[in-house]
This record gives sequence, C-alpha cells and structure tokens, in this order.
Amino acid sequence: MDFDLDQTDALLSTTRAVRKRLDFDREVPDDVLLECLQLAVQAPTGSNQQGWRWMVVRDADKKQALADLYNEAGGEYLASAARDADQASQQGRVIDSANFLAQNLGKVPVLLIPLIIGRLPDNSANAAAGLMGSIMPAMWSFQLALRSRGLGSCLTTLHLGKEQEAADLLGIPDHMTQAGLLPVAYTKGTDFQPAKRDDVAKITYLDTYKNPIRPD
Repeated sequence: MDFDLDQTDALLSTTRAVRKRLDFDREVPDDVLLECLQLAVQAPTGSNQQGWRWMVVRDADKKQALADLYNEAGGEYLASAARDADQASQQGRVIDSANFLAQNLGKVPVLLIPLIIGRLPDNSANAAAGLMGSIMPAMWSFQLALRSRGLGSCLTTLHLGKEQEAADLLGIPDHMTQAGLLPVAYTKGTDFQPAKRDDVAKITYLDTYKNPIRPD
C-alpha cells in the first residue's frame, strides 16, 4: 500500500489542540462522529481486549454540568495562570486558550468522554500504563480522524478531579475509568500549522541516557 506521505505527514504534524477555533454554532452530525470513532477503534489495545467505550454528551444541561465540574476542579488555576502569563509567548497563548475553553466548555457542540473497562491501580505503574495505553491510542486516532474531516478537539483531563461526580451525572458504572474529556466541533478554518518543536535528535539517546543519538 502506497501512502501519500505529504498528506500523511501534514495530518500528523498539523493536528493541533484546538480551543479558540472551535465552532460552537455548527452541529456535529452523528454519522461524522461515528465514522471517526469507527476509525479510532482500529487502534491497538493491551492483549487486544478492546475495552474502550465512548460517552457522547450533547444535552445542554449535562454539558454545562460537566463544564461546572471542570471549573470546580481547575478553573481558578487556569484563570490565575492566564492573568499571569506572558501573552506574547507560546506558553502564554496556550494558557490563555485553555482558560478560554474552560469558560466556554458548555457551548461546545459535543463533549466526548473516552472510557476504558477497569480501574487504575494504586501502586502499579505497569498496570496503569497498560490500562491507559489501551485507550490513549484510540483517542489520538479519533483526533486525527476529526482533523481530516474539518473538525478539531483537544485532550483535557481537569474534570477527572471530579470523576465520580461526572460518573454520577452520566450514569457511568464503577468499573469504568474515564480517560479524559474531548470537546468536539468543526473548526473555524482548517489552516493549522506544525508547532515549533525541538530538534528530536537532541532529545533522543542511544543505548544510554548520556549518549545523544546525534552528538553536536
């Protein structure tokens, strides 16, 4: 199978965390959402258990209740960080957009909560990595599928500080773990660009952490 590498690389390098450019006024049809989720569940999972589940929230009251939980968990932190941030810096712009999303989360057309069967263990990094590693690849595939269709999202985790309250709100059973919350909407424009990143050769090591793969 021959892939168009230019298109593939563009998709991978321009799928951004979208917050301020989410279109709150345009409906996201069920068939588009399900199409993206169908692609998402092609992702690998631990032992091929396929324990993913997806909670789609469209109800206005429930979306606002989730937004309230989100802000109870971290809204003050985001607002304070946004006030203190250097708006001219990349990090400052990220904080500002995160605060914008927190203030407008209830307006997003769809809120999606990815779920995985099982609960996070208290003291096992191996088990925790296995559980979350069985849902995170599907979440990223979902975001790539959204981008290719003119939609955007971002992975948020603040509401997990109120996971039980969210579970009670949405009837999520106790044996399920919420892996985050993704706002989903069409984007205002599709002209996203690759982000500025460090040269990967400077943060990649060969055989030992003290041995950069490509020394200066």
